[in-house]
Amino acid sequence: MNALEIRHDLGASVTVRDGGTELFRYVYRPDTVQLESPKPYIHPLRTRAGKVVSLFRPHDHVWHKGIAWSLPHVGEENFWGGPTYIHGRFYVQLENNGTQAHRLVTTLDRADGTATFAHDLDWTTQSGALFFTERRTLRASLISPHAWALTFETRMTNVSGTDVTMGSPTTKGRENAGYGGLFWRGPRSFTGGQFVTEEGLGGDEVRGRRMEWMGFAGRHDETDAQSLVLMLDDTANPSHPPQWFARTEEFACLNPAPFFSEELTVEDGETVRFRYGVGIADADASAAPALADAVRQALTRSDTPSARAAGSSSGRFATE
Repeated sequence: MNALEIRHDLGASVTVRDGGTELFRYVYRPDTVQLESPKPYIHPLRTRAGKVVSLFRPHDHVWHKGIAWSLPHVGEENFWGGPTYIHGRFYVQLENNGTQAHRLVTTLDRADGTATFAHDLDWTTQSGALFFTERRTLRASLISPHAWALTFETRMTNVSGTDVTMGSPTTKGRENAGYGGLFWRGPRSFTGGQFVTEEGLGGDEVRGRRMEWMGFAGRHDETDAQSLVLMLDDTANPSHPPQWFARTEEFACLNPAPFFSEELTVEDGETVRFRYGVGIADADASAAPALADAVRQALTRSDTPSARAAGSSSGRFATE
């Protein structure tokens, strides 16, 4: 398989390429307006065949941006974007849209068939208070001629001077709206696509269920080609396995939501860690179990040197 290439546009973004295909661009210093809670995002996101499987700033939710680490309720602050859910008043636009601001690049590396980028960020409220510092790491690897994996890790340290509770609209009183965390927004053409889980095709009754992984199979306009996007929760994450916020109707999205129905309190000075694997394949829903296995192994290898040196996986999406 091709070796990945990584390009750094200083002060703006990094791009990872697979030969002639740009797999993704990670914009770490966006020009987002305050109302949309400025934060780094991944877009465009592509399959190895070059099919775009993300959507940027859709008109219905302009704060949705490809794949982004988005938290709607951090104490009383909003690092998701747009209005804040207030029980009894529904959504209200407040002056609480915080910023995840890039501070320092710590890793830019291509080795052992992977491309890695890591940086430090500051989480600052709209009023200017520093809530969290963060070390974020993204790592891409090819797992078959038809698929690749992205691992996403964040370590957030509470520096606010007080305990901070992370939650969702559901923990604030809105039923079945527990979104927040690593959020993927799919292309318009994926609307009405298929969920797939380890139990098979998921139908519509998946929101709020606990699962290690979930996939979304969708079709592209013009070509009618199919692509598969899959997200997998690390076993060490808080609240593993997570409850999922996922939709096929109105729009396509996947979100392993760690605070869906229970708040997480991060004590002052404490560091909380989350890790995820994302699989992107030129495939249909039937490939999801094999893709999940390959992404799980990629996530494991990204965690320890000994695991990275271990053998390859087997099956349709065997690591090469």
